[in-house]
Amino acid sequence: MPEGQEQAFRDFYLGVLGLREIPRPERGAGRSFLWASVGEQEIHFRPDAQFTPSRFAHPGLLVGNAEALATALTKAGFEVSRDEAVASGRFHTRDPFGNRLEFIESGR
Repeated sequence: MPEGQEQAFRDFYLGVLGLREIPRPERGAGRSFLWASVGEQEIHFRPDAQFTPSRFAHPGLLVGNAEALATALTKAGFEVSRDEAVASGRFHTRDPFGNRLEFIESGR
């Protein structure tokens, strides 16, 4: 994530996507900005002064209701794309910083 964008980052990942913030171990304090749980997995975010989003690399996240999330993202002003999805029940979006994200309906 770009430096100085912590609140916008929280607004998107915790607010729009509904990820749950989890505590960081003391040894990780100061290195990462935010740890979040995604089901049984964790994602760790860190500001980078030389941040550049990747054009193609992206995480694929399992969700319980992909269509409900796609609707919520669209209502929040984010573009939802199915053009490059490899199957139904999947879509891509980009966070406010250009990071590509894929969401996959769980059970597929």
